[in-house]
Amino acid sequence: MTEQAKNQEIAFLWQKSRLTLTDEYAIAPEILKVHSSPIGTLGNFSASIGKAKSKKTFNVSAIVAATLKNGTVLQYEAELPESKRKILYVDTEQSPYHCLKVMRRIVSMAQFPLDKHPENLQFLALRKYTPEIRIAIIETAIYNTEGLGLVIIDGIRDMVYDINSPSESTKIISKLMQWTDERQIHIHTILHQNKADENARGHIGTELNNKAETVLEVAKDKLDSNISTVQAIHIRAVDFQPFAFRINEDALPELVEGFSFDKNKSESHFFDYSELTEEQHRHALEVIFPESEQYGYGDLMKALKRGYATIGCVYGENKLGKLKTYLENKRMIVKDAKKYKFNSECIY
Repeated sequence: MTEQAKNQEIAFLWQKSRLTLTDEYAIAPEILKVHSSPIGTLGNFSASIGKAKSKKTFNVSAIVAATLKNGTVLQYEAELPESKRKILYVDTEQSPYHCLKVMRRIVSMAQFPLDKHPENLQFLALRKYTPEIRIAIIETAIYNTEGLGLVIIDGIRDMVYDINSPSESTKIISKLMQWTDERQIHIHTILHQNKADENARGHIGTELNNKAETVLEVAKDKLDSNISTVQAIHIRAVDFQPFAFRINEDALPELVEGFSFDKNKSESHFFDYSELTEEQHRHALEVIFPESEQYGYGDLMKALKRGYATIGCVYGENKLGKLKTYLENKRMIVKDAKKYKFNSECIY
């Protein structure tokens, strides 16, 4: 493309992107709800996060089953327009054999016959491909499937080479926003949490938290590992009451009626440093990181204690360790050659 042609294209996009006060836009259809609270609309994307073995794929199977029957499964209520009833499920991790087990589970939960493939469900197993090929296949499927309403990407980590690469993360999140906007679909993706805390893994997890319409956390119950809980840790709509499920004798998730979440309140596992604003974090870090200052681990912990005290946060050793992990996950501090430094250009 010549420089002149490029400039003309940018000028066209500039004009196309302008909004005026008198413009009118339709409200995005709400296709997925929990307890009447919207968690998924056409033109947006959402995510499920959780630690390994927390039953994330079982939970997403319930979402797909509800969408397939256009009804309710577990606590997920699906209502897709007649012209948007098709579903694309993409698995990037499992073998075709295990993908088939997921598909059978979805069909069983939707109460469809197992001897006939549902016409509204397309399932792709992309484990053997590179991230570039996976992205290309998914994009081709999205733009060539008429009547598409919901896309599941299990999991988005395999769409990038480096989970901590800002450029790769921005690229794939931009793709999600482009696909959902241009095709007016909803995309739901899955990502692991860090082992040390409840944050979604890597820079891509930070981008998901910043841009997703809803982020659901699937977690094992602390008192009964056979039970998994589901709650929204980020939602644009009114928050919904968390719910719990277990896997029954037919290897299908079923709702745990009357499950009490109050018993876990005193043992809350959520990491509350996210309650501080970006400006508060930056202020504390700028105090201790003047002019290319770098710290080893021990000196960093002392510096964090001193810096956060300036904003009224006095933390002990245990909390400082968790704070360090949180800041690394947010890419606000980065490790380079055994030294930690402040990343002033991070995307919070």
